[in-house]
Amino acid sequence: MSNLIRKMIVIGIAMTVWLSVASGRARAADPLREQALRTAKQATTFLTENIADHGGYLWRYSSDLELREGEGVVDTATVWVQPPGTPAVGEAFVRLYLATSDPQFLDAAMAVAGALRQGQMRSGGWQAHIDFDSDRRVKWAYRTEPPAKKRKDQSSLDDDKTQSSIRFLVQLDRATDFRDAGIHAMTTDALKGLMNQGQFDNGGFPQVWMGQRPVDAKRPPIQASFPDQWPREYPGHREYWNRYTLNDNLASTLMTTLILASETYDDPAYRDAAIRLADSLLLAQLPSPQPAWAQQYDQQMQPIWARKFEPPAVSGSESQAVIDTLMDVYEWTGDEKYLKPIRPAIEYLQSSRLSDGRLARFYELRTNRPLYFDRQYNLTYDDSDVPTHYAFKISDRTDRLRRRYDQVSDRGMVTDDAREAWLDRLIGRREANASRVRKIVDAIDSRGAWVVDEPMRYHRHPGPSISMATTVDHLNRIADFLDAPN
Repeated sequence: MSNLIRKMIVIGIAMTVWLSVASGRARAADPLREQALRTAKQATTFLTENIADHGGYLWRYSSDLELREGEGVVDTATVWVQPPGTPAVGEAFVRLYLATSDPQFLDAAMAVAGALRQGQMRSGGWQAHIDFDSDRRVKWAYRTEPPAKKRKDQSSLDDDKTQSSIRFLVQLDRATDFRDAGIHAMTTDALKGLMNQGQFDNGGFPQVWMGQRPVDAKRPPIQASFPDQWPREYPGHREYWNRYTLNDNLASTLMTTLILASETYDDPAYRDAAIRLADSLLLAQLPSPQPAWAQQYDQQMQPIWARKFEPPAVSGSESQAVIDTLMDVYEWTGDEKYLKPIRPAIEYLQSSRLSDGRLARFYELRTNRPLYFDRQYNLTYDDSDVPTHYAFKISDRTDRLRRRYDQVSDRGMVTDDAREAWLDRLIGRREANASRVRKIVDAIDSRGAWVVDEPMRYHRHPGPSISMATTVDHLNRIADFLDAPN
């Protein structure tokens, strides 16, 4: 196995059992490593014995475990797929197992996979949550349930739902040396559904696929353009989830997922799907004087409405994510065509900064005026009375993007070391930080929980709470620390 693949699967997967044990013994001599491992095991015990429901997880729990929530109040046997829910927790368990060879972490990860198995749609992907309550479960076309016409078969790519599930399963499949037939089948079936039913002919993806290819999957590979005119009032959804979308960084999370699959399995289909997606991003760039990207496109590759607060427009947020993704693809492939759109896009976005240094989420087509909505969802140029559930102004990350662009373009040929460093970033691997790990170890309570002074948002409860976002972050940092050489 190449160094590249070892890095992608969080290093050390090809080591023999003897070397893993020997390494573990050597590392155990470090007191902080011993404490970090005990902390991770204590937290895992607490999670699996006191938090997990059918092996899955939500977003947040009250400190006394009486209140639970995902993206809303949860009072049934339900777990959340969308990060930082079930697959995000599972991925942390896999990383801990790879760093330590401790079977407790593998058992915890396998329980997570069991929850995802119960929530996999017949079309191959996942929705935002998984229902285990029998009355609620009959609504969904889960693979483990009998077929029925009225069951919803919706595989969602919105907010990293299906993508995060696949990434966890790919890493678990590799960690078990591809020997668990159920894990392997669930993973490859999800990837097949993603590519065969979800991907458009031009390489892009919709927000959701439903057991068959989207209605306009046969998109011609044409360059994006501006419509001659577009409706200023919301025309209704018109099944916007079937259209080519970049909303909520969909392309970025999909690219990471496909690259991970390509680096893990000996199947050129995954690389081909990733390259087609990358090429679709080149096609989706709008022309000058706004050489950036929209959230949503029709079959003619022109921006269209999505939800009632998402108009046809250039998007400051999604454009920045696409720029990062194209640099990812360049660092993976070394093909300079993925760098060509970046400089004009960055220059355009920097020229579009608001007076407070931020970017607008939406810029009007052709005029480049920032677009907003009032609380009655009327389109306006006035930002004084916008709804609070959506970010109509977003952080400007273009200085960082320009620095990265200068680095990768000046580097010339992409070296193996550069690619491996990029792959570390792609999976979220960070340098071990002993002082940070010490704080994490010291912060855990006697139960094995990290309690934070944060409210339960949907319960309108002041807290304290147990956040899966914090828990996943802490477990991953411990894994990176334990995986680092002494």
